[in-house]
Amino acid sequence: MALIEVRDLVKTYTLGDQAVQALDGVSLQIQAGDFVAIMGASGSGKSTLMNILGCLDTPTSGEYRLAGEPVHRMRPDALARLRNRQIGFVFQQFNLLPRTSALENVELPMVYAGVKAAERRARALTALQRVGLGARADHTPNQLSGGQQQRVAIARALVNQPSLILADEPTGALDSKTSEDVMALLAELHRQGMTVVLVTHETDIAAWAQRVLVFRDGRVVEDRAQAPRTVPEATA
Repeated sequence: MALIEVRDLVKTYTLGDQAVQALDGVSLQIQAGDFVAIMGASGSGKSTLMNILGCLDTPTSGEYRLAGEPVHRMRPDALARLRNRQIGFVFQQFNLLPRTSALENVELPMVYAGVKAAERRARALTALQRVGLGARADHTPNQLSGGQQQRVAIARALVNQPSLILADEPTGALDSKTSEDVMALLAELHRQGMTVVLVTHETDIAAWAQRVLVFRDGRVVEDRAQAPRTVPEATA
């Protein structure tokens, strides 16, 4: 069974008196353990698909199943529970609380999940150690570089042990060297078995994935496998 299964997905927005079709009958599958890059020009539908996959938006019609669960039929409260349990998000702008330590930022998803304080702290510290920031747990975002802030965001995405990481332009706010470090980390997480789906407009970022989906006018116009870029294990 595919981790993600999308069938005939349509998303239509109403802007004034006009209907804009952001997704036009998209069907695809993503297997557990895949590393997929979604590419396309602005307005091609890639971000709309990402929002639906992340249970942040709902389709106008069509089906979306995540680990066999019929997401397209779920009510908002069920979507929120599924999102917190199954999906870890990494955003371009990090979305960290500025006056809160790295450790406390990573704890946040577990607060919403009702995890007790001692377990939250232990799991958050483990997640920070996993991304190489165990020694920076007490630092606030303004005491961290952009790359370190994104690593905190990745630790936060991992802390509830999701089945899927969705990364929306995860290197968009970073310089090229830091971008490479972040992508090496995502590649290492994929190597350890994590399913990663990222949106990017940069071909050098998409080169890290094992599969590339190209969107145009709300449709998948290319779906290709590739040999992903890798780094030595010690570097990752």
